[in-house]
Amino acid sequence: EAHCHGFATVCIQPIWVSVAARALEGSRSRVCTVVGFPHGANRSEVKAYETQLAVAQGAREIDMVILIGALKDGDLRTVRRHIGAVCRAAIPGIVTKVILETAYLTDDEKVQACRIARDEGAGFVKTSTGFASAGATLDDIRLMRETVGPRMGVKAAGGIRDADAARRMIEAGATRIGASA
Repeated sequence: EAHCHGFATVCIQPIWVSVAARALEGSRSRVCTVVGFPHGANRSEVKAYETQLAVAQGAREIDMVILIGALKDGDLRTVRRHIGAVCRAAIPGIVTKVILETAYLTDDEKVQACRIARDEGAGFVKTSTGFASAGATLDDIRLMRETVGPRMGVKAAGGIRDADAARRMIEAGATRIGASA
């Protein structure tokens, strides 16, 4: 489907990276996988290792989940360590996306996480894993875009079910849409 429809990526569980990489060989679609999924509660060293292994097996994009509990506790040093570990483990040319899980965060926490992701060299900030109580909102996309500026990607994911919703997210500042519908 990714190849036939020209999707930017197909995001799959880590166990399937090598299979998907072989299947998409020669395609413009790239393999994306998740790190620290779905709660971000792995140690930073584990997230770095997951990243290295996924890249070695053919992943070209990494979606990492922040350590939500650390952010909620105001432990920005730990949040920075986790994001930095993944960004450093992803060799040049590998796109990293930092999943904030915005449904659980205050606006101030979203801003702090976006700034850290930007400063640590992530390619995107992303709204949701799709497992939270809510996904992308227009207000979150606007806030994230305003915080990271024009050079960094903003991915709207979670709850986007039709083309009209996708268009509104793009108008609000999203540069990529994540949808299973």
